[in-house]
Amino acid sequence: MSTTDRFDRQVRFAPLGPEGQAAIEGARVLTVGCGALGGVLAQELCRSGVGELVLVDRDVVELSNLPRQVLFEDRHAREGTLKVEAAQESLARIGGPTRLTVHADHLDAENIAELAEGCALVLDGTDNLATRYLVNDWCVENDVPWVYGGVVGSGGLVMPVLPGKSPCLRCVFPDPPPPGTLDTCDSAGVLLPAVAAIASLQAGLALRILAARDLEKLEPAILSVDVWDGELRRLSGDRREDCPCCGAREFPWLHSPPGRRPVVLCGRNTVQVPAGGDRPDFAALERRLEPTTRELVNLGALLRLAVDDFRVTLFPDGRALIEGTDDVDRARALYDRLFA
Repeated sequence: MSTTDRFDRQVRFAPLGPEGQAAIEGARVLTVGCGALGGVLAQELCRSGVGELVLVDRDVVELSNLPRQVLFEDRHAREGTLKVEAAQESLARIGGPTRLTVHADHLDAENIAELAEGCALVLDGTDNLATRYLVNDWCVENDVPWVYGGVVGSGGLVMPVLPGKSPCLRCVFPDPPPPGTLDTCDSAGVLLPAVAAIASLQAGLALRILAARDLEKLEPAILSVDVWDGELRRLSGDRREDCPCCGAREFPWLHSPPGRRPVVLCGRNTVQVPAGGDRPDFAALERRLEPTTRELVNLGALLRLAVDDFRVTLFPDGRALIEGTDDVDRARALYDRLFA
């Protein structure tokens, strides 16, 4: 089957047309996170024929992911598969022209330029505010559009950011709120229909931006959706002349990021501890830790083990996920005990 046949119904949509489809097929897109939002985004863009899809995710698949993260299966959770590897496997079965590039990494100020190089668009499938403010900084500075998406409970928000043309994230939210003041999927839960609705709105905006059709008619707005109450609201917004990012051109999350500290992962009772130094030698660690730990498995792409009441996953870059606690100090102490 030819590419023309595959995307025939899409091309027949007049606002897209063959020129828009050709632009989509020639585009490189970065999706940050491939869990809930990111999984739906990746699937929809892959099925739409985007040229290259770059997936970045730091996590492994767990059983509690399965009700809302559409690219993963039971066996991925049982085996603790890296999310990017499971996503690549699932997306590859779709076929089509999309090239898949995956990175099992935590997006930060040090690697965002490399990971986003050549990308026409960045999509937000992440679960933390610091990464979103980093993406906003990089995209505004480099004049690359991105689409914000956030979901919790039965609803969420979507906002396209077109640098120089629309409000950026800091026009609307100048600074992130204090930790603990917003609901998360841990405190309020989350429903797959809400995830799917928000991600689909993001994907629709993504196709329109990539196709570069009628963008002058794309009015800046925040879309608010609640699938439980059946509510859809459109909140207009304007660029702020005093915006510290797109107005004053200040990019602190990009150029002056705070020191890397352990991060509590949303709804997981898990802490991510950043790399402590050199890249770990898995073989040497396996020999040293085997007498004092349980269920130690060297999978090549990661090292998994159990100790005390915790399960630990160590990545090749030195990051670790400490499952069984949301106490960052306790997680850091365990990391130092095992790997320092």
